[in-house]
Amino acid sequence: MSTLQLSSSQTRVLTSLVNLAENAERPVSGREIAEAIDRNAGTIRNQMQSLRNLRLVEGVAGPNGGYVPTDEAYETLGVERMDDAERTPVEREGDPIEGVNVEEIDLSSVANPELCRAELVIRGPVTDFEPGDRVDVGPTPATGLRLSGVVDATNVDGNTLIVRIDGMETLSAEAAT
Repeated sequence: MSTLQLSSSQTRVLTSLVNLAENAERPVSGREIAEAIDRNAGTIRNQMQSLRNLRLVEGVAGPNGGYVPTDEAYETLGVERMDDAERTPVEREGDPIEGVNVEEIDLSSVANPELCRAELVIRGPVTDFEPGDRVDVGPTPATGLRLSGVVDATNVDGNTLIVRIDGMETLSAEAAT
């Protein structure tokens, strides 16, 4: 495990890069990262320089250039590469969201149907979601779990959505594939 201590700004930029890179077949531009975390592109360039010096990011020059996280970046953030991960689809207002995959689902308050919430850790841009959006998640690959509800909050730093669950079902293995 890495012993690097990153600033909160470095962590935020690196997390955004990792999340965006998971679904990109090319390097991620500084502009994309800036838009994802609502920062200035110049700030991103400065952070990328320090992250390159720490060997967490590789720069790719050229018109289709940008940034690629290194294996050390994943280790430093404590996240796994999702290159071969199964997809757990996400829909917003009934439309599939491309470039988003659910990494983790944490359920809370399941005993109280009025307060059932889920924290969804996603790979991809959280900025695609706003409080009040209706979302459908799943089916998950292993269990066929499908959740539906309304986004209560988003957390860009943790790449999470807090969803008020109003529907939950498990599809049969045949229906989930």
